[in-house]
Amino acid sequence: MDEVVRKVAALGLPGVLLVVTMAATGLAGGAAITTALAALGGPFGMIGGIAALGIAGLVADAIGKYGIDGLLIGIYTERRKNESRANLCNEINNLPISSDLKRKLRDALGCNDTTCV
Repeated sequence: MDEVVRKVAALGLPGVLLVVTMAATGLAGGAAITTALAALGGPFGMIGGIAALGIAGLVADAIGKYGIDGLLIGIYTERRKNESRANLCNEINNLPISSDLKRKLRDALGCNDTTCV
Protein backbone atom coordinates (compact mmCIF):
# COMPACT_ATOMS: atom_id res chain seq x y z
CA MET A 1 0.00 0.00 0.00
CA ASP A 2 2.87 2.39 0.78
CA GLU A 3 4.22 1.85 -2.73
CA VAL A 4 0.88 2.83 -4.28
CA VAL A 5 0.63 5.98 -2.17
CA ARG A 6 4.20 6.94 -3.09
CA LYS A 7 3.53 6.48 -6.81
CA VAL A 8 0.31 8.52 -6.67
CA ALA A 9 2.12 11.31 -4.81
CA ALA A 10 4.92 11.23 -7.39
CA LEU A 11 2.38 11.63 -10.18
CA GLY A 12 0.73 14.52 -8.35
CA LEU A 13 3.74 16.85 -8.44
CA PRO A 14 4.04 17.03 -12.24
CA GLY A 15 0.29 17.56 -12.45
CA VAL A 16 0.43 20.43 -10.00
CA LEU A 17 3.37 21.97 -11.88
CA LEU A 18 1.46 21.77 -15.16
CA VAL A 19 -1.76 23.23 -13.71
CA VAL A 20 0.06 26.13 -12.04
CA THR A 21 1.96 26.88 -15.25
CA MET A 22 -1.26 26.66 -17.26
CA ALA A 23 -2.96 29.10 -14.89
CA ALA A 24 -0.05 31.51 -15.25
CA THR A 25 -0.45 31.62 -19.04
CA GLY A 26 -3.88 33.24 -18.88
CA LEU A 27 -5.06 31.01 -21.72
CA ALA A 28 -7.60 28.18 -21.78
CA GLY A 29 -7.87 24.74 -23.36
CA GLY A 30 -5.27 23.34 -25.69
CA ALA A 31 -3.50 26.67 -26.00
CA ALA A 32 -2.89 26.70 -22.24
CA ILE A 33 -1.41 23.19 -22.31
CA THR A 34 0.79 23.98 -25.30
CA THR A 35 2.03 27.24 -23.83
CA ALA A 36 2.61 25.71 -20.38
CA LEU A 37 4.64 22.81 -21.77
CA ALA A 38 6.68 25.18 -23.91
CA ALA A 39 7.32 27.41 -20.88
CA LEU A 40 8.39 24.45 -18.75
CA GLY A 41 10.65 23.19 -21.54
CA GLY A 42 12.46 26.48 -21.96
CA PRO A 43 14.69 26.37 -25.04
CA PHE A 44 13.68 22.76 -25.73
CA GLY A 45 10.00 23.61 -26.24
CA MET A 46 7.12 21.26 -25.58
CA ILE A 47 9.30 18.14 -25.67
CA GLY A 48 11.51 19.70 -23.01
CA GLY A 49 8.41 20.50 -20.95
CA ILE A 50 7.26 16.89 -21.09
CA ALA A 51 10.76 15.79 -20.07
CA ALA A 52 10.80 18.32 -17.22
CA LEU A 53 7.51 16.93 -15.89
CA GLY A 54 8.93 13.40 -16.13
CA ILE A 55 12.03 14.40 -14.21
CA ALA A 56 9.87 16.12 -11.58
CA GLY A 57 7.96 12.85 -11.18
CA LEU A 58 11.18 10.87 -10.74
CA VAL A 59 12.47 13.34 -8.14
CA ALA A 60 9.16 13.19 -6.26
CA ASP A 61 9.29 9.39 -6.36
CA ALA A 62 12.85 9.37 -4.95
CA ILE A 63 11.90 11.79 -2.19
CA GLY A 64 8.89 9.63 -1.34
CA LYS A 65 11.01 6.50 -1.26
CA TYR A 66 14.06 7.69 0.65
CA GLY A 67 12.88 10.87 2.31
CA ILE A 68 14.44 14.25 1.81
CA ASP A 69 17.11 13.66 4.44
CA GLY A 70 18.22 10.35 2.93
CA LEU A 71 18.32 11.90 -0.52
CA LEU A 72 20.36 14.91 0.63
CA ILE A 73 22.75 12.73 2.63
CA GLY A 74 23.33 10.60 -0.47
CA ILE A 75 23.96 13.66 -2.63
CA TYR A 76 26.40 15.25 -0.20
CA THR A 77 28.19 11.95 0.45
CA GLU A 78 28.76 11.57 -3.28
CA ARG A 79 29.89 15.20 -3.63
CA ARG A 80 32.34 14.65 -0.77
CA LYS A 81 34.42 12.51 -3.13
CA ASN A 82 35.25 15.52 -5.33
CA GLU A 83 34.84 18.57 -3.08
CA SER A 84 36.35 19.65 0.21
CA ARG A 85 34.49 18.95 3.41
CA ALA A 86 34.79 22.58 4.56
CA ASN A 87 33.10 23.89 1.39
CA LEU A 88 30.28 21.38 1.72
CA CYS A 89 29.81 22.18 5.39
CA ASN A 90 29.61 25.90 4.65
CA GLU A 91 27.12 25.20 1.86
CA ILE A 92 24.98 23.13 4.25
CA ASN A 93 24.99 25.98 6.77
CA ASN A 94 23.57 28.31 4.11
CA LEU A 95 20.81 25.98 2.91
CA PRO A 96 17.22 27.10 3.65
CA ILE A 97 16.41 23.92 5.62
CA SER A 98 15.68 23.13 9.25
CA SER A 99 18.47 23.05 11.80
CA ASP A 100 17.75 19.36 12.49
CA LEU A 101 18.31 18.47 8.83
CA LYS A 102 21.47 20.58 8.76
CA ARG A 103 22.73 18.69 11.80
CA LYS A 104 22.01 15.33 10.14
CA LEU A 105 23.87 16.39 7.01
CA ARG A 106 26.86 17.69 8.97
CA ASP A 107 26.98 14.48 11.02
CA ALA A 108 26.87 12.36 7.87
CA LEU A 109 29.80 14.31 6.36
CA GLY A 110 31.80 14.26 9.57
CA CYS A 111 31.83 18.02 9.95
CA ASN A 112 32.98 19.22 13.34
CA ASP A 113 32.56 22.58 15.01
CA THR A 114 35.77 24.00 13.56
CA THR A 115 34.81 23.38 9.92
CA CYS A 116 31.10 24.13 10.19
CA VAL A 117 30.95 27.35 12.16
